[in-house]
This record gives sequence, structure tokens and C-alpha cells, in this order.
Amino acid sequence: MGLPPQGSLFRQNVFHWRSLELHKHHSALGVATTLNPVAPVTLIRPQAAARAARFFVEKFPGKSLYAVKANPSPGLIRTLWDSGITHFDVASIAEVRLVASTVPDAKLCFMHPVKAEEAIAEAYHTYGVRTFSLDTMEELEKIMRATNRADDLELCVRLRVSSDHSELSLASKFGAELGEVKELLMATRQAADALGICFHVGSQAMSPHAYTEALERVRAAIVDAAVTVDIIDVGGGFPSIYPGMEPPALELYFDAIYRAAESLPVSYSSELWCEPGRALSAEYSSLVVRVERRRGDELYINDGAYGALFDAAHIGWRFPVELLRNEDSTADMKPFSFYGPTCDDMDHMAGPFMLPADVQVGDYIEIGMLGAYGCAMRTGFNGFTAETLVEVDDVPMASMYDDIAANDPQEIRTATIIPISKSK
Repeated sequence: MGLPPQGSLFRQNVFHWRSLELHKHHSALGVATTLNPVAPVTLIRPQAAARAARFFVEKFPGKSLYAVKANPSPGLIRTLWDSGITHFDVASIAEVRLVASTVPDAKLCFMHPVKAEEAIAEAYHTYGVRTFSLDTMEELEKIMRATNRADDLELCVRLRVSSDHSELSLASKFGAELGEVKELLMATRQAADALGICFHVGSQAMSPHAYTEALERVRAAIVDAAVTVDIIDVGGGFPSIYPGMEPPALELYFDAIYRAAESLPVSYSSELWCEPGRALSAEYSSLVVRVERRRGDELYINDGAYGALFDAAHIGWRFPVELLRNEDSTADMKPFSFYGPTCDDMDHMAGPFMLPADVQVGDYIEIGMLGAYGCAMRTGFNGFTAETLVEVDDVPMASMYDDIAANDPQEIRTATIIPISKSK
């Protein structure tokens, strides 16, 4: 019952995204009521991703790197590139190859702290990657060997920081402790053309204070090592909006980061970076599913834990939901849980997901905000998968960018249907 190897999933998902045929149709509701799809349908909103990208490009006081792991869709990568995102945080050689083939002029930053030496060599010598992260002396030595002791490297030492303000911790796997980072910073300074310090406060940070606390640890590390730092990379963690998780405005995060970073003892020409993944991609995708059975307040739907709803099943993430009917239901709202289509008991999404009490077999439901990690984690386990991709022009079910959305003429729902070709 385990998931297929990640490399296999990555190749499968990218193949699907690349192998598309274009067809026309009308609104998202019409996709459900006219097509009556048997399999789940993925809706994508390039305009939402473009809006998010413009927001970061215009408002973040530094350079924004898209964290490709959140959603490796080539279409999304191109949309972000066209909207001003020129740097990409890649975590594997497969992501390096993908972005290099999709937007060849992009700057690639290999920010996984533990990499195969062969992957480092290929990234450097074949794809021109010059930016790497590390959190141990062993990784520094590996990078130097793989690049033939290159003198044009940007090396970012990852510092371990707290994830206390975030919904998902990233505090235990990577990052040098404050007490051990002095020697590593000094050695990396000697090896690097540009020295950076990076960190990750955890996914879905619910307070700007997460970054100010982390930057205080950065200050302590710089003072202790007495090195000249050229890059401060505050990583990812920028939130999106979900039921029960309504974070402050992103401008407040940016302001807090700017104030804390401005006071750091760094090079006068230093750069400030961030690595948004969820914040750039969450609003890009949603999912249309069909109810196959109702058992009290449990709905059996045709996607689940092994599909785009991995987070809903395994970490209890709640996504916004909406019943898709030609006539709006007048029934009271009621909490439901979902079962996915596979044979596993663990294919269960506890929710609660609020829907009209009269939802029934054959109804279609849109599940929103799945652009981050939903499509990236999808498998074909038990033979169930989404078979159709639909580009729609309507606004997402929730947004961190409502002020911008209000000025976008995207109120009329139109759609482009793109069936996903099957693997040979």
C-alpha cells in the first residue's frame, strides 16, 4: 500500500502535464453538469498564479524563487516565468532538468541540503547551476569535489530555525544548529564566491513573527562567525488561505522580513531572497469530484489520499468545498467527511467539509486550493487518477490576493478542456 517511488511519480506527472490536447468548453459548472465526468477533473487557473507572481515580484523586497516541489507543472512554471519569476528553487536533478527544459534562461538554485554528488556535478557542468545549499562540512566537501573546486559558486548555509509558528514543521530534518554553524560558515566563506545563509520556518507560517525570530538567529550566527554574507534567503513558508487557517496579509510578512533583514550585519550589496511555493501555486488548481455514495455524513468521492487529497487525508488539511449544481441548494450547511475511491480505510479525509445537507449521489463538488502539493502528490494507485485538465477563467475559491483579484475582469466563467493523454 506504499506510494510509488518519487522519481516515478515525478516523471508520470510531468508526462501528463506535457501531453495535452486543447478543446473548448464553457464554465466550470458547465464542465460538471454537461460533461458528467466519471473521473476527477483538475481545474487550473493560470491567471491566479500570474497574479500571485506579480504580487511577489512587485512587493517582496528582494528576489523570489519559486519552490518547484509545490507543483512541477510546466505550464505553471511558464506562467510564473512570464509573470516575472526568474529564479527557481529546485530540490532534485529531475527538477533541474524540468525547469531548464521549460524556461532555459531561468536561474536555478539547488537548495536541497543533501544531494547526490552526481546530481551536483550534472547540475553544475550541464545546466550551469551555481547556487547550492548545505548544512554540513561533508556537503561542502561534496559540492567542491563535484564542481572541481569551482570559484564561481553561491553557497547558502542552511540554519536550523523554529517551526513553532507554522502548520507543518520543517525544523528537524535539515539545518545546522546555531552552536555548530560558526566553523561551517567560515569554511564556506573560503570556498564560495558569494556566501549566503538560508532557513525555512516551516510550511504555512501563520505569523510574520516566524521570520523575525529566524532572522535573529541569523544575526547571532553572522556575529559569531564574523563573516561577510552576500545572500540572506528567508526560504518558504508563506501561507495561503484555507478553512480555519486565515493568515495575516502577506504585506505584513514582507514588512517584518524587510525590517529585520535591514539591520543585519551583511555586505552592503547583499541580496534578500525568498522561496515561495504554496503562496504562488495554491490558487492555481482545484478539483471537481463526483459523489459515488453517501453514508450518513460520509461521502464516497472519486479522488482521495492517493490522488490530489494527500494532505487532507494524511495531515488533516481542510480545503474549501462547493457543491456544483445548476440551482443553488437551500439546505442548511452540514459537516461531512470524505472517503476516496481506493480499497484502503486510510483513504479517508476527515475534514470537516461544509456542504449543503441535501448533497447526494451523482452530485459534483469542487475542492479548492489544491495547486500546492495536490497535483504533485497524485498517484495512479488502484487505477484511480484524474483524466482531464481544464483551464478556467474564474477566480479561485479563496485568495490571498483579493485586492488584485477585484481589479481583474475574470468574473465570467469560461473554460478550456484539456484531456490528459495516457502513458504508453
